[in-house]
Amino acid sequence: MHAIAYQSFGAATDVLDHITQEPPAAGPGDVCVALAFSGVNPSDVKARAGGRPGVTKPPFDTIIPHNDGAGTIVAVGDGVDPARLGQRVWIWNGQWQRAYGTAATHITLPAEQAVPLPAGVGLETGAVLGIPGLTAAHIVFGGGEITGQTLLIHGGAGTVGHLAVQLAKWGGARVIATARGDGIARCTAAGADVVLDYTAPDLAQQILDANAGRLIPRIVDVEFGHNIATDTAVIAPNGTIAAYGSALEMTPTLPFYPLLFKAVTVDIVLIYLLPKAQRDAAIAQLHGALEAGALECPIHRIYPLSDTALAHQAVEAGGRTGAILIDVQA
Repeated sequence: MHAIAYQSFGAATDVLDHITQEPPAAGPGDVCVALAFSGVNPSDVKARAGGRPGVTKPPFDTIIPHNDGAGTIVAVGDGVDPARLGQRVWIWNGQWQRAYGTAATHITLPAEQAVPLPAGVGLETGAVLGIPGLTAAHIVFGGGEITGQTLLIHGGAGTVGHLAVQLAKWGGARVIATARGDGIARCTAAGADVVLDYTAPDLAQQILDANAGRLIPRIVDVEFGHNIATDTAVIAPNGTIAAYGSALEMTPTLPFYPLLFKAVTVDIVLIYLLPKAQRDAAIAQLHGALEAGALECPIHRIYPLSDTALAHQAVEAGGRTGAILIDVQA
């Protein structure tokens, strides 16, 4: 197989190299997938750069990065139904706590991590369903039924936020999203009922005005530390803040007393660690939305495998209008 790998932390152009080796054999309970696309996420880029707290060197001698991907099962191990051969699948946690991820022509991993794609769903879309898709589904539906509720989705123009807006609308919620610039139109196109500029100095009041003065029962937040004051002001009693990022303020100060007297739940989401029952539920929700034609997974750009370093740089640069993928067969 052909792959892109690194052996030390550093800039993408310095540490990512092309390697060739045999695909790992499918052991008991495993499948081998011939990949078509690999998804590049911010967490993959940060891991390659050595940006995870307390991690000073790569955990394996050679790492093939990336957790998301899609392709076709070409081999199965003992205990796996042979009928899965030829099945189109998408991958989750491809490189989580493992050496070899999806930046390769093949990946071998436990069969449950290769999820059958719904009929008619393209492999490009499949490569977005791992980290972005599962995160969006869980932060929207992880607290239960949302029909008739109002959700506040911060950063609705980002990859996860854009999917979250669509899923919340499919789930029957009213959506207030925040964005800025071209992202405002992007959120509106995704179905948001109201889109507010997150740089507005009176954002909290605008959110309440947009909800007829009512407090918000569920907030989805990509910048938890930066937004905590706004969230505290608009969250309803017994409400939930589902936070999946806080890049601008990694050590936030919480207004504990106001949160306490609203009995607010802060749900910090790391999709890699989602328990099986919750992951299965998120998968079912993603597939349901896809089959209903209610979910579009935009692709910003697809790079050939040889340009994986450029793909990493594109993720680092931000300002994307969709996912960054690698065509691993190109």
